[in-house]
Amino acid sequence: MLDVRDGTALITLSGPARNALDEAMVAAISAAFDAAEADESVRCVVLTGAGPAFCSGAVLSTLIDSAEGRFDDVVAVYEGFLRVRRSPLPTIAAVNGPAVGAGLNLALACDVRVASTQALFESRFPVLRLHPGGGHTWLLTRAIGRQRATMMSLFGEVLDAEVALGAGLVAAVHSPETLLEEAMTLARRVEDLERDFVENLTSTLRAAEESPDHEGVLALETQRQRWSTTRPAFLSATRALQARIAGRAGAAR
Repeated sequence: MLDVRDGTALITLSGPARNALDEAMVAAISAAFDAAEADESVRCVVLTGAGPAFCSGAVLSTLIDSAEGRFDDVVAVYEGFLRVRRSPLPTIAAVNGPAVGAGLNLALACDVRVASTQALFESRFPVLRLHPGGGHTWLLTRAIGRQRATMMSLFGEVLDAEVALGAGLVAAVHSPETLLEEAMTLARRVEDLERDFVENLTSTLRAAEESPDHEGVLALETQRQRWSTTRPAFLSATRALQARIAGRAGAAR
């Protein structure tokens, strides 16, 4: 399920019922993220699904059991995507097929989503007459706005990859054959950056999304920008850019 390549951790969902979230899958996701975060070489995590689906949501028997008073089992499924959201590392969902219900939450928990042309995004909660859970409305509204989120979570709209791209739900669409390599190539853009820099900037971006207060984010950015200027990597990169600019100016004379 976990494969580390060139500073990128690839986590592949692999399970029955189109990679549905059950106790075993949730535990596997948590363990894979624990291992990825413990590896100091890792700068980014790519999450994808095995087979034709990304994730079909919670195992239906878990939902049915909740009607008999075992709702804690449903809440336990939340951990599958909440663990992704809690990771200090930036995360990319390579959505290779349908992302449904809690599987859509799993994709939404990632910082960036890229999709195969075979991807589908479906809330499915209204089909089941089930109120969304796990922060679904919060995640979806921030990704695509309240109007489109209402269309999906109440009126049952299903988005294919191109519509998802237009709605801002995904950052790019690729062929099924190239999706994973494109996601890994994107992840490798940060492989030369220092781990603490990557984690701090990822944290700031998330805080900026969640805070309605510009002043609070301004203060956070100021504190972390000041921190970044004290690091040797900043001085080295800035002086290298300064030298390149000076070289171009000299060549133009």
